Amino acid sequence: MDGSAGPGLGRRTTLAARVPFVGVGLHSGRRIRGALGPAASGAGIVFLRTDLGLTIPALYDRVVETRLCTVLGEGPARVATVEHLLAALSASGVDDALIELDGPEVPIFDGSAEPFQFLIDCAGLRRQPGLPRSIEVLRPIRVQEGEGPEAAWAELRPALTDGLDASLTISFTARAIGEQTYRLRVTPESFRAELARARTFTLAEDVARLQAAGLGLGGGLHNAVVVDDARVLNPGGLRFADEFVRHKLLDVVGDLALAGAPLHARFSAQRSGHALNNRLLRALFADPTAWRFVPGHALVDGATMPLAAVAAPA
Repeated sequence: MDGSAGPGLGRRTTLAARVPFVGVGLHSGRRIRGALGPAASGAGIVFLRTDLGLTIPALYDRVVETRLCTVLGEGPARVATVEHLLAALSASGVDDALIELDGPEVPIFDGSAEPFQFLIDCAGLRRQPGLPRSIEVLRPIRVQEGEGPEAAWAELRPALTDGLDASLTISFTARAIGEQTYRLRVTPESFRAELARARTFTLAEDVARLQAAGLGLGGGLHNAVVVDDARVLNPGGLRFADEFVRHKLLDVVGDLALAGAPLHARFSAQRSGHALNNRLLRALFADPTAWRFVPGHALVDGATMPLAAVAAPA
């Protein structure tokens, strides 16, 4: 990235070059060819199914399934497992990008967002005409499943600092996971250092059931952490002692990227997953008094930038 590139208050950010990739889909098991590339100012993040000639915008209201991953759909076209790639693009401050795929799923690579971060670094970033904008949350929005201490919930509140401050608690009966909490102010630097390398995970007891249901067909110890109660089955062990909650927070960053612009907010959740994350965005945008657009990126290379309100949504 040269001195003129990177996110800025007055310009939108896209990728500087097209970078191809090949990988396997975690759930479909299919070999997928694709590419990350630049897009026109204002286009946002768009998936192109090159085999179908159809595009799907990366937006919350295009989510058609949330079982084990986030799936986008437009007409007959589907793209699954979008969250890791979207997390890396969002954390890098990319406003506009075209993601080409010749199949129905984003490759899983090693189960983390780090390979996508590498592809973005290879492509580089460049600024282009057009005003970037963020979404400021104005009042609390909450969604919940269940009641009492076992309830799953997620909420957005007005920010105390610029950008996205995210906190998540997970709880599993498997002793290798247990209860874990992680909080992070999401910046390009903090995402790269603390979340990007955290891998997706599953329980050993669920593997056969998932594959019988036609899911997880491309999974293995090379692209997922597998837990058998107190044991981590991967020969190399964990990348972080709390890799599980870090990965779930990585998923949150990717799912919230479907807002279509960076969020200026505090996110907190307990036992949240893709379904609740999407329900939270739908609840936010269903209430025009709960948010407004503000010009500029909330964060630029980790440095805060002033946010000035523009017209509230109609």
